[in-house]
Amino acid sequence: MSVSRQTSGPRQRLASELQLEHWSDAPNRCALVYPSGYHVGMSSLGFQQIWRSILATKGWTPLRAFNDVDEPTERPFAYELARSMPDVQAVALSVAYELETVGVIEMLTRLGLPALRRERQPDHPVVIAGGPLTFSNPAPLLPFVDILICGEGEGLIGEVLQRIEGQPKSALTEVLAGLPGVVLATDRNPVALPVAKADDVLLPARSAIVAESTELRKMFLIEPERGCSRQCTYCVMRRSTNGGMRPVPAQTVLDSIPAGVERVGLVGAAVTDHLEITDLVNALADRELSVGISSLRADRLKRPLLEALFRGGYRTVTVALDGASPRLRRVVRRKTEDQHIERVAREAKSVGFMKMKIYMVLGLPTENDEDLAILAQELIDLSKILPIDVGLSPLVPKRNTPLYCAPFIGVKESDRRIKFLRRLLKGRANIRPVSSRWSWVESVLARGSLACGEAVLEAHRLGGDFAAYKKSFARIGYHPDGTVGADHAPMGVDGGVAYGLPGAEAALAQTTELKVLRRR
Repeated sequence: MSVSRQTSGPRQRLASELQLEHWSDAPNRCALVYPSGYHVGMSSLGFQQIWRSILATKGWTPLRAFNDVDEPTERPFAYELARSMPDVQAVALSVAYELETVGVIEMLTRLGLPALRRERQPDHPVVIAGGPLTFSNPAPLLPFVDILICGEGEGLIGEVLQRIEGQPKSALTEVLAGLPGVVLATDRNPVALPVAKADDVLLPARSAIVAESTELRKMFLIEPERGCSRQCTYCVMRRSTNGGMRPVPAQTVLDSIPAGVERVGLVGAAVTDHLEITDLVNALADRELSVGISSLRADRLKRPLLEALFRGGYRTVTVALDGASPRLRRVVRRKTEDQHIERVAREAKSVGFMKMKIYMVLGLPTENDEDLAILAQELIDLSKILPIDVGLSPLVPKRNTPLYCAPFIGVKESDRRIKFLRRLLKGRANIRPVSSRWSWVESVLARGSLACGEAVLEAHRLGGDFAAYKKSFARIGYHPDGTVGADHAPMGVDGGVAYGLPGAEAALAQTTELKVLRRR
C-alpha cells in the first residue's frame, strides 16, 4: 500500500488534538475518509468543514479515518471512537487531487469494501466523494463511488446523508433528484459536471479541530475569502468559478478565532487580494498570534503587509512567479511582473526576511529555452538580494480551464528543462522540482476518463510504482512523452467554449497570446 508513514501512532495524535466542537455519537455513522495521511488530511480546511457539516446533520455523526501505515490494525482507525472503524451507513471521501485516487482504492479496501462500485453489494454502505478534485475532473473516481458532490460540498453533504438514510441504493436517483452539484455515478463518461456553490452564510470555513501532528502544526485554519478574481488560464479557481472572489469581513474572521489557539492560518485561493488583509494580519499579531497565509501575490505584497507578516512570525517570503518570462506570464494572464518580484525581495530584506521562495510552473504552451534563460538570469539577480529557493512543477493542464488542451511536455523533456535551468543557475538558487514522472500520471488523471480510474486500480495491483502506471496507462493510449491515442483527445468546456480538436493545444496557446498582446 502507498499509505502515509508517520512518526507517532494514532492514539498519540488523537491525544494531542484540541477539540473546538462538541462531538456526540448518533444512530447513523459516516466514515469521513481522507485518502492520504493524518498529517495531510488534518491540514485540509475543506476536510474539517465537511466534518463540521456532518456533525450538524440530525441523526448522523462523522468518524475520521486516514491512510496511515502505523495504525494498530489493517482496518482504519476511527479517531472519534479511538478504535478500529466499525460498520458504518455511509463513507464520505474527501479527495484533494488526482494522485490521491490510489488512496481512495486503498481506503475502500481497508474498510472491507470492494474498490469497484459494480462489485459491491446492495447492503454495502453508500460511498460518496467530494473535495477540491471535483472542481476539475473527478471522472476517474466514478468507478469507485456511488455519489459525487461536485464543488463546494459543505452545504450539500448533510442533505445527501438525510435523503439516503434508510433508502436502498436503487432509490438514489429518485431521492437525490434536484440537488445541485450532486451526481449519481454511472459507467458513462461525463461531458460536463456541475460545480455547486455554498451559501455565503456558511463562510468562513474554519477548523473544528486543531491538530499538532500535521503539516501546519497546531494551526487554527480559517478562510477569509473564497475563490479568486483573477483570470490565470491554468487555474481551476479563476474568476469564472462560482462568481470569483467572495471575501469575508475582517472583523467576522477575527470574531471566529477561538481563545486558546496560538497559530492562525489564513487559507484561500487569493488571500492577499483581500482588501483588509494588512489590517487583519496586524490584528492577529496584536493578539500575539503566529500567522500563516496560503497564497501570497507579489503585486499585493507592499511594505505594510510585509511588515505585518514579519510581526506575525514570517521570516521567509513565498511568492508564485508561474511563468519563466514576462512573455509567458502574459500568455497565461498572470499579473506578476519582474519588477513586482524584485521590489518584494528588496523590501522583504529591509524588513528583516531571511529568504525568498518562488513557485514556478514549467512547460507552459510556447515555452522555450530562451524563456528559461530569462528566468535563470532573474533568479540570479534576485539571489544577490536574498537567498532563493525555487519550487518547480511541470504544467498539469486541468479540466475546466482555458489551458485544458495544452499538452503535457513529457517526462524526458521536463527533466531536460530542469537540468538546463540548473546549469544556467550555477548553484545561485536552490531548485526543488516536483517529480516529472508523477506529474505525468497526474496529467493523465486530470483529463482522463473512467478508464483511467480503472487503470489506477490495475497499476496498484501491479505494485503501484511508476513502471506499473506506465504499463497500465499504455494499454489505454497514454504515454510518458505526453502523447495520447486518437480516442483520448481531451474534451472540456470553459465558459461555453469547447476545446478538443487535434492540434487545439497549439492553437489555443497562440490565440491566447495574440489576444493578450493585442490589448497591450
